[in-house]
Amino acid sequence: MKIEALTCAIGAQLSGVRLADAARDDGLFAEIKSLLLRYKVLFLRDQAMSRAEHVAFARRFGELEDHPVAGSDPEHPGLVRIYKTPDAPNDRYENSWHSDASWREVPPMGCVLRCVECPPVGGDTMWANMALAYEKLPEQVKALIAPLRARHSIECTFGAAMPIEKRLALKQQFPDAEHPVVRVHAETGEKVLYVNGFTTHFTNFHTPDNVRYGQDFTQGASSLLQYLISQAAIPEYQVRWRWQPGSVAIWDNRATQHYAVMDYPPCHRKMERAGIVGTPTA
Repeated sequence: MKIEALTCAIGAQLSGVRLADAARDDGLFAEIKSLLLRYKVLFLRDQAMSRAEHVAFARRFGELEDHPVAGSDPEHPGLVRIYKTPDAPNDRYENSWHSDASWREVPPMGCVLRCVECPPVGGDTMWANMALAYEKLPEQVKALIAPLRARHSIECTFGAAMPIEKRLALKQQFPDAEHPVVRVHAETGEKVLYVNGFTTHFTNFHTPDNVRYGQDFTQGASSLLQYLISQAAIPEYQVRWRWQPGSVAIWDNRATQHYAVMDYPPCHRKMERAGIVGTPTA
């Protein structure tokens, strides 16, 4: 297996390996998992995997989960179909920096995403190293956010375009989750900046230390949150991947955010993703 780092911050491309083989080979899988913890996102080309092999490999990391809005393949539960077509030009849920399903009480550990069909140009995906984003924050900001917690919502993102009855039902099924602003990675011990496009507000900012007057809370907290969310957009923390049919990306959802670039309508872009159940953030 050949390993090629793609940037100084995040990402490596693997060649000379088949993920279908890694699903059955303990040693090979262990090596890939170790590389994932190191590089945070791994990329492979020309993976002629069946859906069953895709699911089998992803399940080596843990159990898989469905998505309440994006449908799964009926024969392979947990294999979510992210199909973008010219018939739905306003389906733009992905083009925001986010950590998958942080609106869950227990967000996914990671994902294995396979390209089925993509535009000849465009439709790239970017990832950002949020452990590095935390590390590079000013020390005074680290001290301020150390005790903070924040809410993450599916209602105001995936639910926003739904009729009110469906939106409220979605929120009842998935109430806003609360997570620490600085998450500790369960396997590496790294501190990770854990706010993203699903994050709505801090839940414990309004204290005498932080708030003197109303402006300190309403403007101060929201400005701080937007500043933290914006860290994913810093190019020095990123890698960008150009898809081809048969390409695969494997990422650690605990330590990264990603952004699907929607610059390709009216083309088709068909991706299939296996999301792996995670562990509590705190």
